[in-house]
Amino acid sequence: MRNPFDRSRCAPVDRSRFAPTTSGPAHPGTLVAGLLAWLDARSRGARFELRLEDVDPERCTPEHAREMRAALGWLGLDWDVDSLQSERREAHEAALDRLAASGLLYPCTCSRSEVARNGLHAADGGWRYTGRCRARALPPGGWREADGALRLRLPEGRVELRDESGLDLSQDPLREMGDPVLRRRDGAIAYHLAVVVDDAASEVTRIVRGRDLASSTAIHVVLQRALGVPTPSYRHHFLLLEESGGKLAKLHGSVGWREIASRSDGPGFCGRLAQISGLRANARPATPRELLADFAWERVRSDDVVFRHPAV
Repeated sequence: MRNPFDRSRCAPVDRSRFAPTTSGPAHPGTLVAGLLAWLDARSRGARFELRLEDVDPERCTPEHAREMRAALGWLGLDWDVDSLQSERREAHEAALDRLAASGLLYPCTCSRSEVARNGLHAADGGWRYTGRCRARALPPGGWREADGALRLRLPEGRVELRDESGLDLSQDPLREMGDPVLRRRDGAIAYHLAVVVDDAASEVTRIVRGRDLASSTAIHVVLQRALGVPTPSYRHHFLLLEESGGKLAKLHGSVGWREIASRSDGPGFCGRLAQISGLRANARPATPRELLADFAWERVRSDDVVFRHPAV
């Protein structure tokens, strides 16, 4: 296995990825994010990886992974590399070893409900951890013997960062987010650690993703620095919203791709996403390949937009 923490190797080409969670069927928000990531990568001649984020044992299933591939293929997307995040456990644990050796890990027994009861809002819309267990040490046998979750001791101070679109990602993650969980109490590797380690292992140089993940970027930069891996360039795009104003999400019952496919073919829905995104003035059918000819981020809308299911 290649060492994801070895910075001596330089990636010969741009490398990008799309990393949806396989916790349910693809929905319009998933598809527009995949389309924009694909258009960006193909327009730049970058290698494009489909990484299926399936480390949550409670929600992710092989069937959801198969359905995600099917949905993206139906839309007309392709990829150069296909990987499962769950297959990278060894690299995730090596990162925990590295962080533990630097004194940056500590065990935490606080439940989610206890954190929520503190009532401290985090920048990502969740609940900020107070640091109640921050002074705790790992057991003598190391992090593998720790009960409960494992958290990262964030440094004090502000991370100054802007993404390619000019979006200000600067943040004091300790004050605005709180120490993040890196390994859950059930043993599952948490998002923040997995995404940083996997991006490094795949030598990803560029990340295109929805604006809902922008508030996580400063934590990712802190982790990248702690692990000694490069920081990719970032671009965050608009979101599709529900009628209530929240982001389209699997957990909220957003319309799944199979229902969309029962009313439209791939080019038909791709054309609609192109219109919603600002890439086309109308919703005439189009394949992703056809959209490549005049793709430019300057033409992509910057404001979020409500997606109305009946219009599928």
